[in-house]
Amino acid sequence: MAESLDFELGRARLRVKRAEKSLSRAKEETDRENGVAVNIALCCRIRAARHCVMEAGSAKPASLRGVIK
Repeated sequence: MAESLDFELGRARLRVKRAEKSLSRAKEETDRENGVAVNIALCCRIRAARHCVMEAGSAKPASLRGVIK
């Protein structure tokens, strides 16, 4: 039980780090001189990355649901 909990927490941490890294890369790209279509795509990517960061940061691993409130 403890091993699976550690595994799920590790996966959750990786999801948060990936989402944060993606968000920072997208923000860096908006500083460059790009076309309108690229900037619109980056805005969508930033919005999706922010959503992933918030979701991953607040999500509880499946084994913790019902245990931790």
